[in-house]
Amino acid sequence: MSETPSAARKAFGDIAPALAEYSDKVLFGDVWERPELSPRDRSLVTVSSLISLYRTNELGFHIRKALENGVTREEIIEVITHLAFYSGWPTASTALTIARGVFDETKS
Repeated sequence: MSETPSAARKAFGDIAPALAEYSDKVLFGDVWERPELSPRDRSLVTVSSLISLYRTNELGFHIRKALENGVTREEIIEVITHLAFYSGWPTASTALTIARGVFDETKS
């Protein structure tokens, strides 16, 4: 039986298999599973951090994950609006473009 490859394995497992394994086992296996924060709260923190740090490559993936973890479209837009005043207008504007693409793709 073949296991479905993780997002990390699909994205870079061919060139960096160890990094894909660390992503799967440590980041998403250990860190994301710690009980002190819910997956929903971790998604809010992660999306906020990615927006603030202008990490656009990962943002779409984590907006989709946030929706899967129960964060609403309205909450994601509110996070982006709030961060416009803390991380800057360009980061918020770019995040809105990415969020719109995810919302269109997921019909959320």
